[in-house]
Amino acid sequence: VDFDLTDNQQALADLAERIFGDLATADRVAEVEATDDRFDRNLWGALAEAGLVGMALPERDGGLDLGLVETCLVLQQQGRRVAPVPLLATTTLGAWAIAAYGSDALRARWLEGVAQGHRILTGAWTDPAGTDESRPLTGLADGVGWRVSGEKVAVAAAGVADAVVVPVDTDGSRRVAVVPIDADGLTVSLAETTSREIHGTLRFDNVAIGPEDLLDGDGDEITRSVLDRAQIGACAVVLGCCEEALAMTAAHVSEREQFGRPLSTNQGVALQAADAAIDTEGIRVTLQQAAWSLDNGLDVSQAVPTAKWWASEAGQRVVVTTQHLHGGTGADISHPVHRYFLWVVHLADSLGGAGAHLARLGSTIATRVS
Repeated sequence: VDFDLTDNQQALADLAERIFGDLATADRVAEVEATDDRFDRNLWGALAEAGLVGMALPERDGGLDLGLVETCLVLQQQGRRVAPVPLLATTTLGAWAIAAYGSDALRARWLEGVAQGHRILTGAWTDPAGTDESRPLTGLADGVGWRVSGEKVAVAAAGVADAVVVPVDTDGSRRVAVVPIDADGLTVSLAETTSREIHGTLRFDNVAIGPEDLLDGDGDEITRSVLDRAQIGACAVVLGCCEEALAMTAAHVSEREQFGRPLSTNQGVALQAADAAIDTEGIRVTLQQAAWSLDNGLDVSQAVPTAKWWASEAGQRVVVTTQHLHGGTGADISHPVHRYFLWVVHLADSLGGAGAHLARLGSTIATRVS
């Protein structure tokens, strides 16, 4: 498979690099981290104006109709700048599901606002047990609709989202619903994560949903499709984090001198940096394989967990190494390199950690062999 970028893909990556590079400077990120919601609205507006918030949406919904490969190119640039915007949540956990499975009414209600940057969507797919295979909320019939109850944790962008996509049980049938974040009976409890982003725990207490709130299709199929995309998207953010952390480290060890010579001339330093570079390439190629396969309608039951395992396992190795090679500077939270460590550690366990994806991969292989 040829993973070289087309001219259009390269132009998209260059555009994203320019926007994130200009607006998500280290000083600006630190400034946004000091706010309550940790959300850079100026950057979000610029991304929306460039069409990047709605990039994965169909043109009929105001988007650019781009694939997951292109989406990952933009998410990769977000990772390089650890930019505090809910791009992964909106594009993969929320909006794509509505675009792919939503009725005309649902798409009209939510997606044009997403493409314009006026609405933020997220998904509530993780139950309190911490698994990546989300359990549905319990639903009880209530007239023509249902009353759903339950709890979802680690919901990205919960403090700024307008609606949440969540699996529900309707009369024993698993479906997926779109629920406004201000719905009666829905309580949002916010907390700071390892990456300093604000996520939330959502508690549903007899929240009313109607047939018009449901996505079309089997809930298990929708859940798997959404999680596959989100997990690949998370890998792209990790790749960007590792690339930039490695570049910063290469510059540091080349400029920093001890005993009259640059740190990079020490074999132990060079070997650690080389291992980190190899791990970063491992993340890249497995991510590219997974994203390309999904865009081309191929089976990704092995490609996705392989990519997420590499991002979770190798990604943490990379940022531990880059932090270590910065010496005392790496422990200084006024230096930007520490943010890459925090983001990758957070993303490593988001949407299923290395162990969960290794288990999924093993189960898939065992099933095929038998």
